[in-house]
Amino acid sequence: MVLTTENILMAFGLTVIAGLSTGIGSILAFYTKQTNKKFLSATLGFSAGVMLYVSMIEIFAKARTSLEAVYGTTTGFLVTTIAFFGGIFLIALIDKLVPDVENPHAMRDVNEMEVSEAGDPSLLRMGLFSALAIAIHNFPEGLATFVSALQDPALGISITVAIALHNIPEGIAVSVPVYYATENRRTAFRYSFLSGLSEPLGAIIGFFLLYNFFTPAMFGLIFAGVAGIMVYISLDELLPTAEKYGEHHIAIYGLILGMIVMAASLVMFA
Repeated sequence: MVLTTENILMAFGLTVIAGLSTGIGSILAFYTKQTNKKFLSATLGFSAGVMLYVSMIEIFAKARTSLEAVYGTTTGFLVTTIAFFGGIFLIALIDKLVPDVENPHAMRDVNEMEVSEAGDPSLLRMGLFSALAIAIHNFPEGLATFVSALQDPALGISITVAIALHNIPEGIAVSVPVYYATENRRTAFRYSFLSGLSEPLGAIIGFFLLYNFFTPAMFGLIFAGVAGIMVYISLDELLPTAEKYGEHHIAIYGLILGMIVMAASLVMFA
């Protein structure tokens, strides 16, 4: 694949959009009277559907094709499979290193703004740890978005939308505790905004580390790993959070709709 400045800038721009959508969650926390839990449940399910479908149907297949061209059918398929589970183990390890008590994907309701005791320093600690945890989680997501957009801009846009949707409740998770600890909207928004910057940071670091190794084999390995990362995120983060925000069936309907939309876009742009 030939990398051009235009392709790199577009991929980086999409990664920035995905990462900074945590700020949307922060704004929702400040300027809405209550959390629309059904809407968030549906959008999180939708995001999971997009990620699962594109990972298993599109990204894994492209990784396999790329690696089989380099290593042959049998070895290429084996390498693709190992890289896929390698991506899962990588994000699972990151998840394991984040303390459960500061779970960045814990459900937060904007109503907590009104009922929680202001000025509680322990809440500031919770919000800051949530921001740090989200930043750590978002780092590989940034690389995933960036590499996908480099390989296929249309695919990159789909992944950007999915990750942006799932970053919205993460912004709420940071903003709510920081706000009622500091009583300062700007401070809460700043920490929420900064937690999303790790996605473009992940893209930049990943790009410069791997720039000289962007061979078909490297793209195949990264792509297979990206597929594993997104499957894990969908099953471990998006679907459980979607069910916490709303009803089981709303999350599943959103999941199916996300798959349908992703399938239709792949068919139309094939």
